[in-house]
Amino acid sequence: MPQGYRPDRVADQIRAEISVMLTREVHDPGIGFMTVTRVQVSPDLQLARVYYTTMGSESQRLATARALRRATPFFRRQIGERLRLRRVPVLEFFFDKSVENQERVERLLREIHEAEAGRDDTNHDPERTQD
Repeated sequence: MPQGYRPDRVADQIRAEISVMLTREVHDPGIGFMTVTRVQVSPDLQLARVYYTTMGSESQRLATARALRRATPFFRRQIGERLRLRRVPVLEFFFDKSVENQERVERLLREIHEAEAGRDDTNHDPERTQD
């Protein structure tokens, strides 16, 4: 049985290397506080989709996207040197909306819970007594 699915292993290595580069080597002020959430590599190892999240407003998110486009050749060159792949995958950066969606769902669930708690409080009004 195989040790694992190679694109997944390469994706994990790419995610780790890009994270290290972001913290230690990339000094572009356009890249704000950013987290690489996941990387998906195609089965032929030719394409790597890097998903990330950022803190801040929409304009800061757009500035980060522009800075990542400028830095993509640097990331690709570094990935090629560090991982020693025969062919270095083309890197594409995408803002990860799943985190935003998760926060939205959690907020909605919290609002529902608060509404139910408020409704329960009105049902247990001490002035209303049953005889």
